[in-house]
Amino acid sequence: MMDYIKRLRLCIRWFQELEGSYLFEQEKLQNALEFTESKCAEMELILRNKEEELNLIIVELRKSLASLEEKLSKEETERLAAMDSLAREKEARVNIEKSQTSLSEELGKVRGELQSSNQRITSINDMYKLLQEYNSSLQTYNSKLQTDLDSAHETVKRGEKEKAAIMENLSNLMGQYNSLQDQYTSCKESLDDVVKQKEALLNEVTSLRREMQEVRDDRDRQQLKMQALTTEVAKYEHLAVKSNELEARCLTQGNQLRAAQDQLEAAENKLRASDLSAFETRTEFEAQKKLICDLQGRLEDAELKLVEGEKLRKKLHNTILELKGNIRVFCRVRPSLPDDSPAAEAKFISYPTTTEVLGRGIDLMQNGQKYSFTFDRVFAPDASQEDVFTEISQLVQSALDGYKVCIFAYGQTGSGKTYTMMGKPGYQDEKGLIPRSLEQIFQTRQSLQLQGWKYEMQVSMLEIYNETIRDLLSTNRDPIRTENGSSGKQYAIKHDANGNTHVSDLTVVDVHSTREVSYLLDRAALSRSVGKTQMNEQSSRSHFVFTLRISGINESTDQQLQGVLNLIDLAGSERLSKSGSTGERLKETQFSSLLQAINKSLSSLSDVIFALAKKEDHVPFRNSKLTYLLQPCLGGDSKTLMFVNISPEVSSSGESLCSLRFASRVNACEIGTPRRQTYVRSSESRLSLG
Repeated sequence: MMDYIKRLRLCIRWFQELEGSYLFEQEKLQNALEFTESKCAEMELILRNKEEELNLIIVELRKSLASLEEKLSKEETERLAAMDSLAREKEARVNIEKSQTSLSEELGKVRGELQSSNQRITSINDMYKLLQEYNSSLQTYNSKLQTDLDSAHETVKRGEKEKAAIMENLSNLMGQYNSLQDQYTSCKESLDDVVKQKEALLNEVTSLRREMQEVRDDRDRQQLKMQALTTEVAKYEHLAVKSNELEARCLTQGNQLRAAQDQLEAAENKLRASDLSAFETRTEFEAQKKLICDLQGRLEDAELKLVEGEKLRKKLHNTILELKGNIRVFCRVRPSLPDDSPAAEAKFISYPTTTEVLGRGIDLMQNGQKYSFTFDRVFAPDASQEDVFTEISQLVQSALDGYKVCIFAYGQTGSGKTYTMMGKPGYQDEKGLIPRSLEQIFQTRQSLQLQGWKYEMQVSMLEIYNETIRDLLSTNRDPIRTENGSSGKQYAIKHDANGNTHVSDLTVVDVHSTREVSYLLDRAALSRSVGKTQMNEQSSRSHFVFTLRISGINESTDQQLQGVLNLIDLAGSERLSKSGSTGERLKETQFSSLLQAINKSLSSLSDVIFALAKKEDHVPFRNSKLTYLLQPCLGGDSKTLMFVNISPEVSSSGESLCSLRFASRVNACEIGTPRRQTYVRSSESRLSLG
């Protein structure tokens, strides 16, 4: 029985280990399959985007090819007409020379006519030279058009080759997916074999239990036999006087009885050992079961504490930001550029070193007078992009917690607004606030998945140019703009009862990674309105608005939240005489006073912020598209941060002083308490994520 029990324990332990290893292998293969499926889906999405981009490029190239062919035919027609005109002029010249020979005899009579004929001959010769030059330029232009046509054909061929390579890559990934599916099937078959082995071991355990029962039955029969033998011994004692044969028989039966007793004692010892082993096994099983129940209870308590801790973190995080102020102002002095004059900043910008304003104060000297300003944070030119983002990372976290967050950059052209928001393309350490914010949001989303949170992200990008909204992600853009630089399509701004802003017909794209958002940012950058001024070769003359809508749901707590992150790069706020714009750009940069912004929308932004600071009953949000779009962010239902950017150049001191004065007044504005958009789902109805 002990051998059977040991074999049984070894079989059970082996089976448990085998079952655990197979479960682990099955889970590993399942994770690999899910990862491959997600990777395949991501590759399909990239392929569709790439195919769409290639189709757009092919369409544009075909249009360009058609226009070039049309221009070529037109130039060829003009060249033929010029050649005909040249031939006619040559014929006229020959006729004139013949007339000159015939009229030479009558020179005295027609001298006046001869002089006019000479003048005409001179003009015809000049025209002939001009026609020859024009013919040569036409030939040069014709060869250039032919070269452009060849390059366009090569570009189309390269696009088709790239598309074929992508399709081949997709087919390879599908082959890998099929191989992983075959591995999963084989593992499932091996798991079925293990289940069959388990059933066989259970049958063996049942047979061992039957043998144990037979041993117990044998013990009972031996006890009955012993009782019968005891009765016979009693009879033999009473018949001791009988014959020697009876005594011998009695002795023999006594020996048999002792042997039976020894067998019975051995069987009882085996039975006691078997019962003791079974009791120990049962006790160990009960202890393990109790330990598992205890661990499950502790796990549930830990999960509840984790949820409560996350709620407390969000509450304390929001309290800290409210204590810092719902609308905050940071000042950043642009890092020096190679074109800046050396030591320009030290001439008129300084930073106080007293304890109470250290890191928050900035002094500006102009015309011998010192102007001091204090903000929530002041960044010197040596501050890195990482240092700047560290200060606003808590606001980005608030968007994931269900708040509306607005961060916008204000300042003159060339003061570093776009560098602060977007950074320097191609340099990893100089990424701006927008790419760093997206990286933080997607990383935090991954960590919150362990707590049961699922998030969906939607991105939209627009610009406001001359009080006209343009969709920067629209795939159906009109290449021919109107005089003010915008397409003919109109977009309407609407606010719902929950304070959410919607723009009609605006393109909204679902995103799942920072790579997708980076692609959309590059696409939007190609569509922005830019114009050249003396302040900046490619100065943006429009307001760029990047919006990320975040929808989160927690199935375990039935909680749902909606947050919004607005990142805005405003147009330059320089004065008219400083920017040097003319013509249509001149109309764009008109403003009413030194403290107002360079265009109507920035001026309206000043009026709105100052009306909020004075707590006036009427706040003129509708005076411009920009302020009406940002109404929920400026009216007290969000967390707002303004970066005032200034240039370290002495020539920009006047503009820097205007920007600092405006930012100082904004810093004194109180906009109320922000609200977090959370919902608790009832069992009857579930809110949909959109």
